[in-house]
Amino acid sequence: MTEAKKTRKLRSAEWFGTQDKNGFMYRSWMKNQGIPDHEFEGKPIIGICNTWSELTPCNAHFRKLAEHVKRGILEAGGFPVEFPVFSNGESNLRPTAMLTRNLASMDVEESIRGNPMDAVVLLVGCDKTTPALLMGAASVDLPTIVVTGGPMLNGKLGGKNIGSGTAVWQLHEQVKAGEISMHDFIAAEAGHSRSAGTCNTMGTASTMACMAESLGTSLPHNAAIPAVDARRYVLAHLSGMRIVEMVWEDLKLSKILTREAFENAIRTNAAIGGSTNAVIHLKAIAGRVGVPLELEDWTRVGKGTPTLVDLLPSGRFLMEEFYYAGGLPAVLRRLGEADLLPHKDALTVNGKTLWQNCHDAPIYDDEVVRPIAKPLIADGGICVLRGNLAPRGAVLKPSAATPALMQHRGRAVVFEDFDDYKARIMDPALEVDKDSVLVMKNCGPRGYPGMAEVGNMGLPPKLLAQGIKDMVRISDARMSGTAYGTVVLHVAPEAKAGGPLAVVREGDWIELDCANNRLHLDIPEAELQSRLEAWAANQQPDPADASGYRKLYVQHVLQADEGCDFDFLRGCRGSAVPRHSH
Repeated sequence: MTEAKKTRKLRSAEWFGTQDKNGFMYRSWMKNQGIPDHEFEGKPIIGICNTWSELTPCNAHFRKLAEHVKRGILEAGGFPVEFPVFSNGESNLRPTAMLTRNLASMDVEESIRGNPMDAVVLLVGCDKTTPALLMGAASVDLPTIVVTGGPMLNGKLGGKNIGSGTAVWQLHEQVKAGEISMHDFIAAEAGHSRSAGTCNTMGTASTMACMAESLGTSLPHNAAIPAVDARRYVLAHLSGMRIVEMVWEDLKLSKILTREAFENAIRTNAAIGGSTNAVIHLKAIAGRVGVPLELEDWTRVGKGTPTLVDLLPSGRFLMEEFYYAGGLPAVLRRLGEADLLPHKDALTVNGKTLWQNCHDAPIYDDEVVRPIAKPLIADGGICVLRGNLAPRGAVLKPSAATPALMQHRGRAVVFEDFDDYKARIMDPALEVDKDSVLVMKNCGPRGYPGMAEVGNMGLPPKLLAQGIKDMVRISDARMSGTAYGTVVLHVAPEAKAGGPLAVVREGDWIELDCANNRLHLDIPEAELQSRLEAWAANQQPDPADASGYRKLYVQHVLQADEGCDFDFLRGCRGSAVPRHSH
């Protein structure tokens, strides 16, 4: 042990390092697990924050992943302690996993701060587990490293690859259009999700894994190694070793999550064709460490960035091919060589800069990770829209949109909420044509509540039968990162909060102009204000919002442009050891 290690005071010593009543109690109860005395003598205690759950299928292999992290911790001279936290799985949890992202972050924060650990490894995978755990850990600010569960193997149907999530939207539209049978639709289930891991498309899970890596919070290649590839377990082992060294270096999360790191992540999201959900999650994480991040930063930093990764839902390939092509380090190298990586010297958890980690990264396939001169699309930066319909902003993902629809004017077909949409969208008598703009209200943070992924409204069957594949759609909802289309999302303020979206009427003209970042409801200003006043006068409280967690959520959730965190959770409360309970 070096002199630096001998002299550094470990946080866990506040529990285990005294020879009094309290030290006796903390050590004694831990010893009922068969822990010998020497494990309490100067070794870093490393928490392993595990989101394993059989109800979160993306994370169902995490028990094995945790064992490999433990091996690395033990090898490096630390002592691992694994603990569970709320696991909000996207595929099963109703009404939406986003409703409990903040709840999970509270669980993580208090579990870390209130327990004897010197650092923490975050085991993340399914969409909301990555931001939730980073948010919670950021509010404590111990040395922290992210280990992702990895994507599934490629889906298979009829001998061809299909992308998890994306295939659902595609096949369902084909069923409605009469292009495939229900038998074929059901047959796709077995091959759609055929191994452990997260969605194998560039959905929210893969996007947030890439965000974690580009932020510098994980080791290189963490984002893309398939869940069942042995190299995923090697990375877990190495992460366990590295977190012990981070304790001695006092490499806290706040030293990694800097303004520069977030700008790198924004640029990376454009290059990978990442999910619009990253806008909300990065804003929430930044809010926990006090880093100013605004919607305009997505325009300022991301605009003009070419999308290089040819991956579903924007492109052709899946996460397996992405890893084999070189993974995220290959993308970062492409960006850096083109002087498109804003901050090459940003620090990462392995103690090296982001550029040191990727400057000589191999690139094995120019079809999957395209050269700068041959991008999937020239400008993949998230399009931030403003106007009288979205005073505080809305977003659109250009790489998933139809170019011809990104400047469009059409009449609104209005759905008051998701139930209204489901009740009417299949009706052959619905007054809609290919130029209409589908508008859905009351699906935002407070309106759903939880801001469910319903913004990519399926098209009316009568238009699908005519060969129409895309329409402009506008809502205060989110959409799955696996989804696609010319979809305007995250309209703020939301309808439930009295935003202008609440008063859009059937037949109103709406103009979308992505080139000029504009979303406009074409009615006189006086008419808009009159409608809003009438709306406000008719509002009644929802009885469902009167109690339980839902009450807490609705009263304290921030709007989409602010990251949908709770207002009282923003900021870093630090790792000061709570007072004794004995």
